[in-house]
Amino acid sequence: MRLMIAAGLLLAAAAPTLAQDAEPRFSPDRVRADVQFLADDLLEGRDAGTRGYDIAALYVASRFEALGLRPGGTSGWYQPIDFARARFKDGAPATLTIGGKRFANGGDVMMTANARYPDQLVSGGAVFVGYGLDAPDKGFDDYSGLDVRGKFVVMLEGLPEGRATGEIAAHLAQQKASMAQRRGAIGTITIPTRRSLAATPWSRTVRYAASTRLVWVDTDGRPWSSTPGIQIGGYANGPAAEALFTGSRGSLKRVLDQAAVKGAMPQGFPLAAPIRAERHSVVERMLSSNVVGMIPGSDPALAKEVVMITAHLDHDGVNPKLDGDRIFNGAMDNAAGIATMLEVARAFAITGQAPRRTVMFAAVTAEEDGLLGSQYLAKHPLAPAGGRVVGVVNLDMPVLTYDFTDVIAFGAEHSTLGPIAERALTSAGIKVSPDPMPEQGIFTRSDHYSFVVEGVPSIMLATGFAGEGRDKFTTFLAKTYHRPNDDLSQAFNWQAGAKFARVNYLIARAVANATEAPRWNPGNFFGETFGRKTAPAVPSTRERKSRRK
Repeated sequence: MRLMIAAGLLLAAAAPTLAQDAEPRFSPDRVRADVQFLADDLLEGRDAGTRGYDIAALYVASRFEALGLRPGGTSGWYQPIDFARARFKDGAPATLTIGGKRFANGGDVMMTANARYPDQLVSGGAVFVGYGLDAPDKGFDDYSGLDVRGKFVVMLEGLPEGRATGEIAAHLAQQKASMAQRRGAIGTITIPTRRSLAATPWSRTVRYAASTRLVWVDTDGRPWSSTPGIQIGGYANGPAAEALFTGSRGSLKRVLDQAAVKGAMPQGFPLAAPIRAERHSVVERMLSSNVVGMIPGSDPALAKEVVMITAHLDHDGVNPKLDGDRIFNGAMDNAAGIATMLEVARAFAITGQAPRRTVMFAAVTAEEDGLLGSQYLAKHPLAPAGGRVVGVVNLDMPVLTYDFTDVIAFGAEHSTLGPIAERALTSAGIKVSPDPMPEQGIFTRSDHYSFVVEGVPSIMLATGFAGEGRDKFTTFLAKTYHRPNDDLSQAFNWQAGAKFARVNYLIARAVANATEAPRWNPGNFFGETFGRKTAPAVPSTRERKSRRK
């Protein structure tokens, strides 16, 4: 009943318009109301594919409608996504046989279920490929002189210490399977180094052996994979890792000793032990939707260009194995981001002046399952016919427990979105600070990155570390992040919520009304890697001089 009453009141609360050019008022009470609804126990953690998530999606769609936005999905407000969830078949444990020695999943090897390949028996030779990095332009050429076609590649976890840092390191680590696929490999086996085991003990890694895996289903009816040629992947540790090197010219100990030297890159070589991997998965289908509203652009020349404001609506649901509180309410992560997006949408809607570019607001699903909802949206864009997404501002987990005086714009240094954001914030008396945690690679870990991979300049905004910010933010990460106590018992500063909404509105409005669409900076790694798909780089000084001649 509480849910129905709240939704009804929202539909009745259409906002009045403002006089042209007047800045909207951003309300702490509205931010609080949205967070309170979305983080309520009755929504049971908003896990994708559950009733709780569907109620949250209806709530957001109702808010969009009350604000006067237009539906932006493929089915009204919704972009339905067909998902496949895989778990291991009961009584059929996955195994990895190495040189005749059989290792059960969950012991010294770790594999997960797979929806694309539910029943597998994959055999082949193996090649050790160092860290498995194939990026010669970045100083990584681990596949040089090695033939891995039709074979398993065995690689060290992570990257060599000190050879790459921050966002670039995070991106390269994510691309290892793609690099192996390009070289013709059929499987990957990752070996933890001593440094990676110190950071993440094997006992934590092996827990994932029992986890379910979710992927979206593409238009061809098959579960999607970025690396369909890699039929199987897993981890090996201890005796299983040692077995991989039995009879070869190098031992596991020697490889790990080399990897322990800062900056060292162990050379690859063929392995003598053949590998046989077997796993059997049960696949179930489910539906979950992105929720999309839009404000059409007013400039005929720019209206087909879309500025996308994203925030993930899902969280981690309920864990019945926990004692006490079992609900992962996700108040800060990411009810706070959705509440911010709704307040930004309201601000655009009531000004009485449409932005030059089309602005879309997307509450996306299955972020916690691997950025899946945003990935689907990025690969199945909802831009007007003949149009394209030109920039993304993502809202994920603003920590609203203090009166922030600075904002972190993750990814600002990569494109012209950085200067646009800085100018907008300077006008509001807010400082833009550099990434205070570059070692975390946060730019590659939230929904905006799905669009970066499609070549779209993107940023993610977070409350900053100035003053008490560092302590508040890091305390949240250490004690509350992805725990049941990310709920309404936290000491929210709702004034900070309204302030953060205003910050995001000013930036989104500046991007939507700018003369030029966002562009990658010259020579930028992400622009060079992905940007050629859609957004050309800003011309360099030399290029501009050449054009003038």
